Amino acid sequence: MAATEEGPSPGATGEGRLGPRTSLGAVRLRVGDLERVTGFYRQVGLETLTERDGVRVLGSRGVPVIELVHRPDLLPPPPRSAGLYHTAILFSERSDLAGALYSAAVRGGGRYVGSADHLVSLAFYLEDPEGNGVELYWDRPRDRWRWVDGQVAMDSLPLDPNGFIREHHRGEGEPLPPVGAPARVGHVHLKVGDIGEARAFYVDRVGFEVTTDTWPSALFVAAGGYHHHLGMNVWESRGAGRREPSLGLESFEVVVEAEDLPALRHRLGAATNDEGTVTVEDPWGTLVLFRTSAPSASLSS
Repeated sequence: MAATEEGPSPGATGEGRLGPRTSLGAVRLRVGDLERVTGFYRQVGLETLTERDGVRVLGSRGVPVIELVHRPDLLPPPPRSAGLYHTAILFSERSDLAGALYSAAVRGGGRYVGSADHLVSLAFYLEDPEGNGVELYWDRPRDRWRWVDGQVAMDSLPLDPNGFIREHHRGEGEPLPPVGAPARVGHVHLKVGDIGEARAFYVDRVGFEVTTDTWPSALFVAAGGYHHHLGMNVWESRGAGRREPSLGLESFEVVVEAEDLPALRHRLGAATNDEGTVTVEDPWGTLVLFRTSAPSASLSS
């Protein structure tokens, strides 16, 4: 196989593929203990942006990242059900990532799970107080990613979290929580029941392109040559069917180019609401919201 510097074709309107400026917006979680879960996401640097209609929105510099819906009436999802593997929060600077990681470690509230050098990125994994997976990560520059026959080379190499913090935190003394640091949802990793069914929905219908399918139990897809906007696996959920309402993942947003929306709506057979958002359920009951711009939110009391 030949190594190249180029990723998969970036996609074009009318060709059944999402455009090159596709990105992800906010992830919405149903939570039982709103204050406790909010505290965790504040520890990693997010701020409360708005709170209305029972939804608390946390984000960075006015950009929503996590939406929390208080649903104490719901139960946790059953073991081995489909749903969220993790929400991946992308930091622009390694120093901000180091501060977020340190803050989460010393203030508690969540659980540290592990870390990995993925070649394209440096990633640290946690769980919030209700078990929702969270990845905090930083991307290496794109010119350092390696593509082989249209697939991005990724791995899971050892990465020392303490060494990372020591090397990259700003200044002397203890790292500070990076409140207001540039951060956004870089990708979402889903637990699905079947990889073939996930591919049929997210690639054939939605229009993402496969970036890595090296492992039979996982699939990574993206638009615009990113390493992945979505990961999907059956490691804990093989054979899972449609999920009943429970705590955990409710929905996530995909921000698309305006010219992509009509073809996307046609492929999905979905209607557009008054806000210009196309909403569809994936095969496991997760709502996917397609909009043409991610709304900013200002701080409200």
